[in-house]
Amino acid sequence: MIAAGTFSSRTVFITGAGTGIGRGFALRAAELGAHVVLAGRRENLLQETASAIEAKGGRALVCPVDIRQPEAVEAAVARAVGETGSIDVLINNAAGNFLARAEDLSPNGWNTVINIVLNGTAYCTLAAGKHMLKQGHGKILSISAAYAWYGGPGTVHSAAAKAGVISMSQTLAVEWGPRNIQVNCLCPGFVDTEQSRTALWPTEAGQKKILETIPARRFETIEETVEIGLFLCTPTADYINGEVLVADGGQWLNKGVFTLPAPGRRNAKV
Repeated sequence: MIAAGTFSSRTVFITGAGTGIGRGFALRAAELGAHVVLAGRRENLLQETASAIEAKGGRALVCPVDIRQPEAVEAAVARAVGETGSIDVLINNAAGNFLARAEDLSPNGWNTVINIVLNGTAYCTLAAGKHMLKQGHGKILSISAAYAWYGGPGTVHSAAAKAGVISMSQTLAVEWGPRNIQVNCLCPGFVDTEQSRTALWPTEAGQKKILETIPARRFETIEETVEIGLFLCTPTADYINGEVLVADGGQWLNKGVFTLPAPGRRNAKV
């Protein structure tokens, strides 16, 4: 567990902070002492997150923004710096995704995901990064996915976008590392959120199929994802730069073609 007060006197800017993992990051960062900037398109959800933070004595700044608009991102980052004094940590969590066969994917569908996942992450990273360079320190964490390396049916748009995020992060890690800015990525597995239950495993059969591919035989929790991600944003992780940490219960390694017998059953003689 991350020590209490780790983020005291620090500003943590989180995109997609109104729901799911982003909300989890915001609640935990505030609990650890951060002044949290809640960024996202739906102000009502951001306000709900802010209320939950403030009810526990934390500090939150609601900052509605469409990260697909670079000018809006620049304004949001400037506002965050103006009202909190700095941006010490940026967590690029906002994303958009849907499953689609490549031959059925329209240009609009492609651009929708690319503009949020890749372009939006780039706009936020570059805008916040400029302030971090001026202040002489900073940490940037972007949420990606392991299928950025190995692909997967129905994810051509999302995999391309997330692969771009990883490449951008590793490039900036080298470019900005000498100036005391660490840039890393986290690749969670299937995280159990309301959104993922609706979009990725809406049926019991679909849920079972996914669980069979995860050696841990369970979904990842928001709390696990958040704790792992925030660790990369702590001073303890100052020497971790350009890393892509996969936390998916070993799923991305599970590509064997053989099927083992159930526990307790004997293997066939050879």
